[in-house]
Amino acid sequence: MKSILIASLLATATLHAKPLQIFILAGQSNMQGHAKISTIEHIGMDPAMKPLLELMTSADGTPKTCERVWISSIGCAGDDTTEQTGKLTAGFGATKEKIGPEFTFGLTMEKLTDAPILLIKTSWGGKSINTDFRPPSAGPYVFNETQLATMQKQGKDIAALKAAKEKETGVYYRLMIEHVKKVLADIKRVVPSYDASQGYELAGFAWFQGWNDMVDNGTYPTRDKPGGYDDYSKVMAHFIRDVRKDLKTPKLPFVVGVMGVGGPTSEYGPNEQRYKATHQNFRDAMAAPAELPEFKGNVVAIRTEKYWDRELKLARAKENEVKDKAKKLAKEQKLKPAEERALADKMRADSLTERERLVLEKGVSNAEFHYLGSAKILGGIGKGLAEAMAELNHLKNTVR
Repeated sequence: MKSILIASLLATATLHAKPLQIFILAGQSNMQGHAKISTIEHIGMDPAMKPLLELMTSADGTPKTCERVWISSIGCAGDDTTEQTGKLTAGFGATKEKIGPEFTFGLTMEKLTDAPILLIKTSWGGKSINTDFRPPSAGPYVFNETQLATMQKQGKDIAALKAAKEKETGVYYRLMIEHVKKVLADIKRVVPSYDASQGYELAGFAWFQGWNDMVDNGTYPTRDKPGGYDDYSKVMAHFIRDVRKDLKTPKLPFVVGVMGVGGPTSEYGPNEQRYKATHQNFRDAMAAPAELPEFKGNVVAIRTEKYWDRELKLARAKENEVKDKAKKLAKEQKLKPAEERALADKMRADSLTERERLVLEKGVSNAEFHYLGSAKILGGIGKGLAEAMAELNHLKNTVR
């Protein structure tokens, strides 16, 4: 009798189970995520960020593990295709010691829906949309006149370079689509509790990329001028169309995380003015596809610059200034390496406040182009991507 009751309850649960909500997260190194888990502690140094810290950690201070969110990730295990799976927790970043936007994206989504969730993450460091992620409908990569003239002047084998570029084009777009289809073909392999009768819904795609395109002055020779990154916008629009076509989801919600390294360009300091226009032009180009009439209501761009940590930035800038002064003095005084290090340490201790030294120690684990390896910054970005996605899906906070 007991076994019959259990079977009946299981059958009823399956009958009323909500479709699995599947979100695809794709991009390059900042989608991988280079924030060491240890930097989560730094979030607690800002009282205003208490909600983010509570989202990410349990009562004992350890990172949370989601109950209803699973993940399949490739690109973060030392090669392009090794897959990592499991219930979402900290450690699905660029290495097992790191987190990316996926952590708070999943945690936030778990609060916004009571349906089960699967994240399919495909991210590889150092990849462009002009070549690596180039979608089929964008056509082949075509070297511009400036590039061809430079190659000719340098005596390069243009035919060989064209052949190499053709071979590289679209490789990671195809890997991304292939992995998504592989997971969809056998969801139970990743989500053990999944039952085919409950079904699934491709509920959204989050894109977080950009650095390799932004610094590519060959592909974008007028990048410091208005419209210098127009080709990025065009290829991004093709990317959205092709993903939707290849995954047979014509209105798949898309959230584009606009690159925001350094924070708002309006706040750039004297040493950042030389690339202010380039950074702003690129950000505007990333956001532009969301304004196309065909994408109205199902594509949105969020400016990740708003999650940048101003205190960390100022402390880091001050530290770098001290390092430069120490290096200059060491050169003038012809100091040995050990003496130079001692001088730099003393100058740092004398110049930085205790608070500045502490936030740098606890909050920074990587370079500026990786959002300082800050869990506070990347945690905010992941949450922001999820909230924008929830808005496109008309989700409310239904979970208590």
